[in-house]
Amino acid sequence: MENNSKSGLKINHIISVVLVLIILSSNIQLFGLTKQEINEENNENSIKEETQVADTYNRTTNVTSRSSVDRTKKEEKQKEETKYIKVDEITISKSMDLTKRTGVSKEDFKELMKNLKVDTSGFFYENSDTIYDLCEKYELNEVFFCGLIAAESGWNIQSNHRRAHNYISMMSKGKLIKYASEEAGLEAAAKLLHTKYLTPGGAYYRGKTLASVQKIFCPNSSTWVGLVYGCMKQVVK
Repeated sequence: MENNSKSGLKINHIISVVLVLIILSSNIQLFGLTKQEINEENNENSIKEETQVADTYNRTTNVTSRSSVDRTKKEEKQKEETKYIKVDEITISKSMDLTKRTGVSKEDFKELMKNLKVDTSGFFYENSDTIYDLCEKYELNEVFFCGLIAAESGWNIQSNHRRAHNYISMMSKGKLIKYASEEAGLEAAAKLLHTKYLTPGGAYYRGKTLASVQKIFCPNSSTWVGLVYGCMKQVVK
């Protein structure tokens, strides 16, 4: 009986050990599978993140490249559309539209003023940048604007006009209106011509030619048109 009991105990012990080993083996396999799955999942996530970063970079690069190309094309188109004529191609006439620009570049206009021999005081060359910009802003022909200044103030700019910075004889109560600077006086002149004389609906608008402006600007003079036009011809001769 004792031997049988001992044998039974040994068998139970062996079975218990085997069961423990089986359980441990199963856990080890499960742990291994779980670890592998985790690693695979991490790898997949890493690949996805790298792909997303690459896609974002490519999209950004493509957008930036397209924007740069589009901007360059736009600038080239603007240059093509802005075609300037040469100084010797400037045309004027007594019946010309005074709101039409000469068509020359600022650099060429400055050179024209630099070579203007009748500009004995240097006023027109010194203010050529301002004159050009104001004519662009207020839609005035540059040759007309210079011719009018010369007709009203003289090429040398008479002292009373120079002191008042008033170059086209703008009057108030019989006296020249005074302005703070050359720039202020020139802009006041350009603005007056544009808003009152050369824009339909303006208070003194009668048309866009010298004869039209003369009707209100200098109504009692029969020589004003010839005087202004004569000064204009001196600019482009």
